Amino acid sequence: MDFNPLDLILHLDAYLDLLVTNYGPWIYAILFAVIFCETGLVVMPFLPGDSLLFIAGAVAAGGGMDPVLLCGLLMAAAIMGDSTNYVIGRTAGERLFNKPDSKIFRRDYLQRTHEFYERHGGKTVTLARFLPILRTFAPFVAGIAHMHYPRFLAFSVAGSLLWVGGLVTLGFFFGNVPFIKQHLSLMVVAIIVLSLVPMILGLLRGRFGRAAKAH
Repeated sequence: MDFNPLDLILHLDAYLDLLVTNYGPWIYAILFAVIFCETGLVVMPFLPGDSLLFIAGAVAAGGGMDPVLLCGLLMAAAIMGDSTNYVIGRTAGERLFNKPDSKIFRRDYLQRTHEFYERHGGKTVTLARFLPILRTFAPFVAGIAHMHYPRFLAFSVAGSLLWVGGLVTLGFFFGNVPFIKQHLSLMVVAIIVLSLVPMILGLLRGRFGRAAKAH
């Protein structure tokens, strides 16, 4: 069977149930790796973090996983991923993004995160947790800017607790409500769309702001 990324996203609950059945306790390591990679590796900003956390909470509510252990491990994965990304940005950030036409290290993503930092300062590390792509680049940019690490870590911990704890808890309490369970694919799409709205609005605001200055 051919791998279909869209099918994976829309039926994440079925895939996650299958992983729980096939791998048992190893599911915690698999989810840890996904969250760590999304937050810790600047080349992997498209992993489905938001929807995965919600669905994982729903699966935990059905008895597939321990919700407390799940939250604890995924919070640790997010914090460790942030710190890894920070170190990469601090030590090699400018060199990785010195090619403007690179398809992997895209400067437009880096620029968007820079603009977000200009508006929100250090709390970007916390706020960006809820914004796909930006949450991968925020710790990287913090490293490039040599943000004081204890300050960065405080924002990272706060964002990780809110992001993981909030979405897993929502999934745990609402993911198995009959109406939501029957329309889970739509819920996943809604989560993705809602998470992208602030970034789209920010891009539009920045574009119109630059256009206004040009005139």
